[in-house]
Amino acid sequence: MELLIREKSWTKEAEAAICERWVAEEPYRFDKSSQKPVYSIDTPPPYLNTPIHIGHATTYSLMDMFARFRRMSGCNVLFPLGLDNNGLPIEVAAEKKYGVKLGDVSREKFIELCRKVLEEAGGISVNSFQRLGIGFNSWKRGTGIGEVYETDSADYRALTQETFIDLWNRKLIYEDERINNYCPGCQTTLADADIEYADLPTSFNDVIFTVKETGEKIIIGTTRPELICSCAMVIFHAEDSRHSRLDGKTALTPLYNKEVPIRAHPSASMEKGTGLVMMCSMGDTVDIRFFREMKLEPVIAIDADGRMNSNAGFLAGMKVSEAKKAIIEKLRADGLLVKQTQTNHRTPVCERSKEPIEFISMKEFYVKQLDFKEKMVSLAKKLNFYSDSSRQIMLDWIGAVSIDWPVSRRRYYATEIPLWYCKGCGSVIVPPKGRYYQPWREKPPVEKCRCGSSEFVGEERVLDTWFDSSNTPLYILKYSRDDAFFKKSSPCTLRPQGKEIIRTWLFYTLLKCYLLTGKMIFRDAWINYHVVDEGGFKMSKSKGNVLDPQEILNKHGAEPFRLWCAVEGNLVTTDFRCSFERIEGAGKTIVKLWNVARFISMFPYSEDGKVGEANLQPLDQWILGELDSISAYAVKQYEKYDFHNPVIRIRHFIWETFASHYMELVKNRAYNTDGRFPEDEQKAAIFTLHKCLDTVLKLLAPVIPMVTYSIYSQLRNTDIHFEEFPKPVKGAKRAKMKFSTADIEGLNSTIWKAKKDKGLSLKAEVKAAVIPGKFKHIEKDLAAAHSIKSLKWGKGIKIDV
Repeated sequence: MELLIREKSWTKEAEAAICERWVAEEPYRFDKSSQKPVYSIDTPPPYLNTPIHIGHATTYSLMDMFARFRRMSGCNVLFPLGLDNNGLPIEVAAEKKYGVKLGDVSREKFIELCRKVLEEAGGISVNSFQRLGIGFNSWKRGTGIGEVYETDSADYRALTQETFIDLWNRKLIYEDERINNYCPGCQTTLADADIEYADLPTSFNDVIFTVKETGEKIIIGTTRPELICSCAMVIFHAEDSRHSRLDGKTALTPLYNKEVPIRAHPSASMEKGTGLVMMCSMGDTVDIRFFREMKLEPVIAIDADGRMNSNAGFLAGMKVSEAKKAIIEKLRADGLLVKQTQTNHRTPVCERSKEPIEFISMKEFYVKQLDFKEKMVSLAKKLNFYSDSSRQIMLDWIGAVSIDWPVSRRRYYATEIPLWYCKGCGSVIVPPKGRYYQPWREKPPVEKCRCGSSEFVGEERVLDTWFDSSNTPLYILKYSRDDAFFKKSSPCTLRPQGKEIIRTWLFYTLLKCYLLTGKMIFRDAWINYHVVDEGGFKMSKSKGNVLDPQEILNKHGAEPFRLWCAVEGNLVTTDFRCSFERIEGAGKTIVKLWNVARFISMFPYSEDGKVGEANLQPLDQWILGELDSISAYAVKQYEKYDFHNPVIRIRHFIWETFASHYMELVKNRAYNTDGRFPEDEQKAAIFTLHKCLDTVLKLLAPVIPMVTYSIYSQLRNTDIHFEEFPKPVKGAKRAKMKFSTADIEGLNSTIWKAKKDKGLSLKAEVKAAVIPGKFKHIEKDLAAAHSIKSLKWGKGIKIDV
């Protein structure tokens, strides 16, 4: 008997040739002419300026499993690679690399630096995806269906601008001057979703105000003394008897001597400080809501550069942190600071720069979302979440939305807002859709305004990154580019993403696509948790616990890592703990699979693969029944994006049920060297071995695509990834066994233990055995496998060796 698989083991070096072939040949290109149902994955585009991290490697490997399973299940899979080259992260990288800040150089020069950052980043991320065996439709960059797209390309930005134009024309975008979240570090307006909170050290300062009418000194505690200049009212809780006498009176602010009313209001807390609160514009979101409610005119004391302005008096020109120190010293010097306590304050900070947020009045563009909150709740309830627990994150966020979505930003490297303004009458010039516009550097598509003026000024602001990235399902489904394809393929089947951006990427995509199409843009949302270190801690460079995917690939190869992704846990319900040891452990199953395949490869396989099927023995029917059950379970769970639980069962099947028990019981019949078995029974054994191997390879093909591809190609001379995914065989002849899988595993283990206890080889002869009659169906295989000379049937198990 000749081994068809000559290599003694699978090695990571074998992966390179397969990956190179897949990249060169692009076997998974999207076939627009296919009549198969489209299954589309809206892959999250990673930023190109930094290499992908372990989280990317894990989640993209899982997405690839989804794609490969659906392809084997008869779908025309749309699985493109997108690269995010747009927005603030690219600008921040350029600022850091070249030591410049926005405004230090011309707009053209800054954009040039951003592009240089992207060029120098090279293809490390793309190379990692290729080495991981990710089966994207294509590796070529272009505008075709399934080709690699970049979010800073003219075609992608043109679509972003088209969506802006459509929403503008439908009066779903408007411009207004309002108090906005502002990051001094990033120098731009931020949406609420771009903000997170951190407990930062600060001081709580008890400051003396004066009651104008009586001269009484009252004490107010504040963490923002630099904003005393913008105080518009002092409040206390209506039930706070300590201050009821003050209601309707007037307070004079310290240093500025500004008159502000004192009123009872539920926003004040009797438990915090003295119970008196100064309401200034704007210290936090509570102040913003208060000013709106009370219809107070805000006094903005901080400019866009993060410095105090003329409204701050003697603090003008100082940075906020400098102003805080200066006013505290002045209050102390004038005897107006009663007490200072160090504390931690829950502070809104920029998600990217981590700098504290200021609240500044600026003119910005807004997308209407408050009018659609009920509809968004309806969509969130309709969308299939995996897991369902992630749905509440979305619902909680929708409930928290309190303002329309500010989408304009004062940055450079992003999609420009496609508007011009007439210098004569101020009319807004909206261009026709169809190409990418840069109003700050080009003329409008009209020569004259209706007022007769021919002078225009282009809009200089750009669109929020999330306004750009909320295009992705529209872009891959060719919205406004190929109406027939969009109609046929919409909605997009799957949005896979992290739980921390449910409130941004998922919410804004659902919102904008609904406003544009009137429909839900996704069927399913797969929400993943995080990859953490062995101790359960989040990976970070500062902690020194980051695992680089390239390092993992160099040490272990892709297949052990991919198998680890499946067996480690279900990423939609729990964090993954990652370490080299865990990945190496997963690799042992690949070694086992290779050894099993190599053993089976020595037995002849008929051209139609059916010789021996008609004479299946009870042992064969048992193992095929087990595999039918696993196949049915895999289909059911894979369809729900659960690869963890089926792969755990498949792994147990390979190691225990199949290799340790069935193969040990049947190999004598398969070899049949002494001729004790009829030829048809031998062929049945060989058929079953090959059938089980083929099925296991197909079940694992989405998970470990390279090793299964290699084995199947050598044995069957065809690409396993275009084979049909295993399903239970309807009407298959499966005798109902009286024993369970646990029974047969227990019997084998008992016999082997009896031999081992006497220091004998597992091949040693069993003189006599008494075993339960439920095993009578497999008497010949049992006797041959265990070298039993005398076999009798009884109720228990007795072994004489």
